[in-house]
Amino acid sequence: MNNLNLKTITENLIDTFLEAGHVAKSLNQKGLRITIKPDKSPVTNGDLAVDKILKEKIVKLTPHIPIVSEENTNINSRNNSKDFWLLDPIDGTRDYINQKEEYTLNAALIIDFKPSLGIIYAPAKNRMFYSYGKNLAFEMSKGKTGILNCKKRNNEKIVGLENSSKTPPEVLKIYEEYKVNKTLRMSSSLKFCVLAAGEADIYAATARAFEWDIAAGHAILEHSGGIVTNHKHENFLYGKKDYKNPDIIAIGFPNTKV
Repeated sequence: MNNLNLKTITENLIDTFLEAGHVAKSLNQKGLRITIKPDKSPVTNGDLAVDKILKEKIVKLTPHIPIVSEENTNINSRNNSKDFWLLDPIDGTRDYINQKEEYTLNAALIIDFKPSLGIIYAPAKNRMFYSYGKNLAFEMSKGKTGILNCKKRNNEKIVGLENSSKTPPEVLKIYEEYKVNKTLRMSSSLKFCVLAAGEADIYAATARAFEWDIAAGHAILEHSGGIVTNHKHENFLYGKKDYKNPDIIAIGFPNTKV
């Protein structure tokens, strides 16, 4: 897939993400229709509307690349392509339902099993993050576009991000090793974005969720100069049999090293 122009693909998706975000907010304001999926997680008409908008545009841009989306993928069916899209139309659906601000729209292009392009949009925060190569990561907010480079904004604290108040012992141990002295709870893929923006330093998690939850954030953080590995500090690939994530450590650079 060396003939792909990742910059052009990314830039052509920005307006589509803005449109999808507007639709997500509008449907939320009108009142969402909520159903429960077989895995007991909620899905709304907003999730499905965003999924449709993003897919239609992606198919036009890259008609020969398959799309793996949270909303219609059978996790028992193996994806045999090394190049594919991973979509999480709305990550943080419970936040979305509860009209909180941290839900995100996500797309990642995987090439040769590696995240090569990522777009994350947080409509309620009016923050768009995207990347398409090393040192080619950006944030668009309030009409301005700036470069993401993980430059640390808080020199006094080492900030660790957590999914909930019940942080696993393995993660607590990692945070102790990295001398984390402040933690913040944050949901969705926005965690990777605030690392890329230098607003936090480290995020660690045990094996949980699926590839589409982290792929776009993985691309954006690495392209900003950050690092994403498993707990053994090993790189990992996408397109696994069950789409399950390994345990992960995501670090902003040169923020937090021991």
